[in-house]
Amino acid sequence: MSTCATVSRSLDEPLAGTAATATTWLLLEQPGPWGAKALTSSHLDRSLGRDLDAATAGTGVRIALIRRPGRHADPGTPAVRQVYVAHTVPGKVWLRGATTRDPRQLLDLDFAALGAGDHRSFDAAFDAEPHTGAPLALVCTNGKRDRCCALLGRPLAAELSTSGVRGVWEVTHLGGHRFAPTVLVLPYGYAYGRAEAHTVKEVLHGVQEGRVVVEGNRGNSAWEKPGQAAELAVRSAVDEYTAGALNVVRTDGCAPRWEVTVAHVDGRRWRVTVGQGAALPPRPESCGASVLGTPARMDVVSVHEVTAAALVS
Repeated sequence: MSTCATVSRSLDEPLAGTAATATTWLLLEQPGPWGAKALTSSHLDRSLGRDLDAATAGTGVRIALIRRPGRHADPGTPAVRQVYVAHTVPGKVWLRGATTRDPRQLLDLDFAALGAGDHRSFDAAFDAEPHTGAPLALVCTNGKRDRCCALLGRPLAAELSTSGVRGVWEVTHLGGHRFAPTVLVLPYGYAYGRAEAHTVKEVLHGVQEGRVVVEGNRGNSAWEKPGQAAELAVRSAVDEYTAGALNVVRTDGCAPRWEVTVAHVDGRRWRVTVGQGAALPPRPESCGASVLGTPARMDVVSVHEVTAAALVS
């Protein structure tokens, strides 16, 4: 039986504009098994999971659980857990790390401020510092949410880890099961689909050089989906791969058509027309879906460099 990922790949479903949206990612280490809704179906205290889910709603912060690659025997509750928080908006990108013995400390955070790029509440709660190690590569492996994430994600995470790649973690959910294996790279916040080990290594090398790899890129989580597609289209159109060089500064319109303004740090601007279409023919959007669907796809219609006068007209 075909999986949702093999069908999506065979149909060559576009990746651009499919990343999860979050200006800030908050990651908590939680070893052991994960359920489909991991915040409330793992060894993390269920009430804490519910409280965190409620506290982050509408703030721009997305919280996920992480664990180290490998076998996941039930180890019980760890004494010390790793915590990361990363802000992904270009020009304000940062990644900070800390450890905690009490994950309820997370409830002391100012989630609205974190979503806006202010890390002071995190620093105060955890005595945190900027993360100066390797960039993070988060590989979705939660088979309880979709079997493709386990079948394809776990081998990828294991291969990267055993080959000595630093910063690799398994993560509970990145969205887009049918693009498995899916990977989120922090601090810049670009997501990748149908990832292979050599591609992830290239992406991480690029991050260390301040460069964005466009191949397999689903988009930057800082933007809504039309903005994700528009930014990647501009990068490809003008051969601009420097991280932080482009910013989505305006999005006009609504589904099924948007006009997205993408700005370069050097002052250039582009107007990108993005249309929303339906991915045909119908296909399984996840392996657990009982019916076939036609997921939305972001199609870039045009990319035009514009003058300042044109922008205000």
